[in-house]
Amino acid sequence: MTTRQVEHAVTVEAPAAAVYRLIAEVENWPRIFPPTLYVDHVERGAREERIRIWATANGAAKNWTSRRTLDPESLRITFRQEVSTPPVAAMGGTWIIEPLTGTSSRVRLLHDYRAVDDDPDGLKWIDEAVDRNSRSELAALKTNVELAHASQEITFSFEDTVQIAGAAKDAYDFVNEAGLWAERLPHVASVRFSEDTPGLQALEMDTRAKDGSTHTTKSYRVVFPHHTIAYKQVTLPALMTLHTGRWTFAENDGGVAATSQHTVVLNTANIASVLGPDASVADAREYVRGALSANSRATLGHAKDYAENKR
Repeated sequence: MTTRQVEHAVTVEAPAAAVYRLIAEVENWPRIFPPTLYVDHVERGAREERIRIWATANGAAKNWTSRRTLDPESLRITFRQEVSTPPVAAMGGTWIIEPLTGTSSRVRLLHDYRAVDDDPDGLKWIDEAVDRNSRSELAALKTNVELAHASQEITFSFEDTVQIAGAAKDAYDFVNEAGLWAERLPHVASVRFSEDTPGLQALEMDTRAKDGSTHTTKSYRVVFPHHTIAYKQVTLPALMTLHTGRWTFAENDGGVAATSQHTVVLNTANIASVLGPDASVADAREYVRGALSANSRATLGHAKDYAENKR
């Protein structure tokens, strides 16, 4: 059986301990690593944990479960896929963070893997996916760690909540059935929706802005009936370099609190071309928040009508 061993590395202008923390906190991975769509914990201990990861590989969305061992003293994190997705038969590796100076570090990402039935085409597919994702992850890690040390101004999160006098399942169903949004939501012009793997959705849609223009976005969504839909946009409007979010449906005495949460990183290079030469980062924050919040509240309002009329 052929087991491939590869290594990728990058130098980061940030302290080694800060880089380690960023990699250790998997809930932030969708914000840091372009291929990662969503991560959650299955089990969590002081040093050992099991995590579920949803990510794209060679343009296709995949998911798997991994075990991780955390070693903050040595600044090492080892991982091993518990349940791999074909063509991967086995996959594991190690993150190693090495201090260079007090303000810089070297990050090494090691992988070992083999293909189902030792298939050469499968191994080639994995080679390409590991190389592409590793380069992407390390470049993004470098960018995001260094940005975190430079400025918090361009990264922000917010949420909108609507109280619904109905069932969580009905409100969830309205948001889950995104393939029907062009019929149900006035701000959605058209939708391309698929769910080839249960619980993992691809959603591309053309959305109308207040000025009548339309823009196209594509997201991958990970759904947990009937309480959470997490998503990450992979085709973004001009003013954003990152947009992740989550729809949650929490039952309470009055019915259900439906919440839309967003995390955004602004694309400062496009502020002048989109908003004008005198526009500031604060203007861009206000514009993006207003646009996203308007669409979220519109969707939640229609979900409220749908759920309350189902009673």
